[in-house]
Amino acid sequence: GAEGRLVALHTFTEPWDAWEMHPKGHEVVLCTAGEITLVQEVDGAEVRVTLRAGEYAINPPGVWHTADVSAPATALFITAGEGTEGRPR
Repeated sequence: GAEGRLVALHTFTEPWDAWEMHPKGHEVVLCTAGEITLVQEVDGAEVRVTLRAGEYAINPPGVWHTADVSAPATALFITAGEGTEGRPR
């Protein structure tokens, strides 16, 4: 439902091959190990934020995002999952 949240912990070894967007709420991305570069599409431009262990960023509702890694990295995601959309990168 609209008030529900998805909580997931993932380890990545390569860049994501897709974009995603959450229209119903903010998403918290907390890097727990390694380094992950969050890529957000804001007003048609890519905005990159590099997160190291203990650092976080927010994906606002409706903002398309993806991520890059050059070595294994782990992140915790807290997402308003209802209506999530995806598209190829």
